[in-house]
Amino acid sequence: MNAEAANPATPNAVTSGHVTPAESRRKARPRLDLRRLGRAALLGPAARDRLPDAIGHVVDAHRAHHPDADLEPLRRAYLLAESSHRGQMRKSGEPYITHPLAVTLILAELGAETTTLTASLLHDTVEDTDVTLDQVREQFGEEVRYLVDGVTKLEKVDYGAAAEPETFRKMLVATGNDVRVMSIKLADRLHNMRTLGVMRPEKQERIAKVTKDVLIPLAERLGVQALKTELEDLVFAILHPEEYEHTRELVVRNAARADDPLAEVADETRKVLREADITAEVLIRPRHFVSVHRVSRKRGRLRGADFGRLLVLVNEDADCYGVLGELHTCMTPVVSEFKDFIAVPKFNLYQSLHTAVARQDGQVVEVLIRTHQMHKVAEAGVVALGNPYAAPPEEQSASDGERVDPTRPGWLSRLLDWQRAAPDPDTFWSTLREDLAQDREITVFRPDGGTLGLPEGATCVDAAYAQYGEDAHACIGARVNGRLATLSTVLKDGDTVQLLMGQDPASEPSREWLEHAHTPAARIAIQRWLTAHPQHDDASGTEPAAGHRPVAGDTGVPPAASQVSDASQGPAEVSGRPAAPQVLVDRPGATVRLAGCCTPVPPDEVTGFAVRGGAVTVHRAGCAAVARMKSAGRPEVGVRWGEGAECRVTLVAESFVRPHLLADLTEAMALEGAEIVSATVEPPAQQQVRHTYTVQLPDAAQLPALMRAMRNVAGVYDVCRAQPQASGA
Repeated sequence: MNAEAANPATPNAVTSGHVTPAESRRKARPRLDLRRLGRAALLGPAARDRLPDAIGHVVDAHRAHHPDADLEPLRRAYLLAESSHRGQMRKSGEPYITHPLAVTLILAELGAETTTLTASLLHDTVEDTDVTLDQVREQFGEEVRYLVDGVTKLEKVDYGAAAEPETFRKMLVATGNDVRVMSIKLADRLHNMRTLGVMRPEKQERIAKVTKDVLIPLAERLGVQALKTELEDLVFAILHPEEYEHTRELVVRNAARADDPLAEVADETRKVLREADITAEVLIRPRHFVSVHRVSRKRGRLRGADFGRLLVLVNEDADCYGVLGELHTCMTPVVSEFKDFIAVPKFNLYQSLHTAVARQDGQVVEVLIRTHQMHKVAEAGVVALGNPYAAPPEEQSASDGERVDPTRPGWLSRLLDWQRAAPDPDTFWSTLREDLAQDREITVFRPDGGTLGLPEGATCVDAAYAQYGEDAHACIGARVNGRLATLSTVLKDGDTVQLLMGQDPASEPSREWLEHAHTPAARIAIQRWLTAHPQHDDASGTEPAAGHRPVAGDTGVPPAASQVSDASQGPAEVSGRPAAPQVLVDRPGATVRLAGCCTPVPPDEVTGFAVRGGAVTVHRAGCAAVARMKSAGRPEVGVRWGEGAECRVTLVAESFVRPHLLADLTEAMALEGAEIVSATVEPPAQQQVRHTYTVQLPDAAQLPALMRAMRNVAGVYDVCRAQPQASGA
């Protein structure tokens, strides 16, 4: 790990030629240089015992974001914290008060409001001193007491494997009630990671692994990129010291280059925007160490432009698109790199335009375009939003002592829904870990213009539960970009998804859906239903799907359909009226048969062939058997349809799996006067099922109406005549 993380109390520990991630970012002023500021707060311009210098740094940082803030709570909170922690020391040898001061400074630089900073100064007092929550409430109010209590509960959680999953569930539930609790926890972990060098290597590794698996993904979902990136670098240095050292050497070597392609493109960009009369600030943002490492693994040998990106800051949203237009007009854009996170923000509040331009030497420079406010939120996430729970005074008083429960920022709001719906802690834990492991998100569009944010690799099953919650049990299929698709279809960024919903209130999800569900919302909802209905859970997996019962006697099956075979038994021919088609044959006295391979009906174009016994078999003109017999030299027999022909026809229905589909479909056929002669229902595949029916109609003219009625059955998306097969005459 770097010298700064090993011992922040030794500012001269950085040796010549050793560049820390913080030093590599000094040119990028908008990036919050938390390490430098944290060290200044701890040490101050004078001796360490002059702690008022430290609170002065917090006040200055807070005023930069909130110039009119009331600073009296901070002063009183510092005095209480300092007196309570007096005499306590950290393992690094520093007075313990330096820790809450450093945590508070981190949050102040991120733009946290006064209540959060007050709770941050006091976050260890209830756990480590004689201060009680009642005292905190008396001196600072209920909101500060609530935050301090939440952080205290988090401190008692054992993050080790033995604590999973129930303690982690409790931790996240407490956190989800107020995002500011997690903000304080993340800042607390960042400062502890900076000073981790005083601990044994095995403990460093254990803490780093938990930070990587749990806290960094949480920081990502809360949008606090300034904390996330530094935590990533510190974890990288501990868990992968050799790769970290190699990456550091790459950064040092690039910093020593005489030419800087990023600086050249930045100058050119400033000139272009100046000529376009667009007020903008153009900055160079060096990549943090983990980002450099990822790029090197992806691209191999790195070039100068790979070590950073350009950041263009403007005042208005419209200016972002103005900048984009100028860059794409005056430079060579790499169109495939364009992404619009302004029109479609990411799940963690992030907004920005991403593009890239190519230099003449082939180097590609990535460019981020955003407003100053977007940049503030991109760096600090939910911390930059102030108090997202503030409510009018009358609402607070009407709550009778209970906290108002406003809409929480997206991911944490869903988190609480998951934990409430999960049938058991293990299900919640496993689905949460899967969600935290997702580091990329896609956006899909609904037909009404709305959007759904889903993890990369999500399917139509995930989209259904994201849009409809548990009502998605009734989903029977989807259209993706206008084309019919199965629920297992993997969605891509920018797809348009129309979910097809059945009307049956008794709709049931299938266990098979769990194989295609990637989001906690989908997996928990499906698992919860299956747990509540164990009689429908076929452990062997041999049934086609939950709710699909292709057997005779299903509720609602009309008498005409009662002879339909079970899907597992194959086709079953049953007795019925013999076909009596009105077919005129150019061979007097010949017996006429309608070919079973293509089941011709009026007004199909037909032809005939003589077979043994003096009979004539009638085929559709496009039947494969016709082509084969012609090539064999078999003579054709002229045939044509008579009037009012009764007919027998084979129809193929394609549908999505849903409960009672067979009953509804056969009932619709019976209402149209069709008598089912035989039927085959194939085992479902990927939530689709294929039905083949041979039916007898009193009049061939009824066929179009029959096919329309079958298509109108919920879940059926196509009905067609059976295709001619290459069977003999």
